[in-house]
Amino acid sequence: QVRLVESGGGSVQPGGSLMLSCVTSGYTSSSGCMAWFRQAPRKEREGVAASWTGTTRTYYTDSVKGRFTISQDNAKKTLYLHMNSLKPEDTAMYYCAASIENCYSGSWWSRTRYNYWGQGTQVTVSS
Repeated sequence: QVRLVESGGGSVQPGGSLMLSCVTSGYTSSSGCMAWFRQAPRKEREGVAASWTGTTRTYYTDSVKGRFTISQDNAKKTLYLHMNSLKPEDTAMYYCAASIENCYSGSWWSRTRYNYWGQGTQVTVSS
């Protein structure tokens, strides 16, 4: 059974930083795709960043480029999202997702590509 468990969310002022973690168990794909999505109230869930397991390839949505960094620690079976220069519009529930297929630059952001999801961790950016 695959489990993804997120942590690290919280409340922070604009300009602040947070690091999200996603610990995986039962997920064994050596070349799959792991990603972070987010969903704000009354909005669609959107892809934030993705990391192609076993490679150095990463992908980001335009609104977070230069501010967020996705990384994996395979030994710890953990996916991270380092978030800097946070803005109020980053406020959302953040979800970890895993796919048994590779990341494809043209569709890494599509929810339908991912087989497994975590329960989410809330990030609130407010003064």
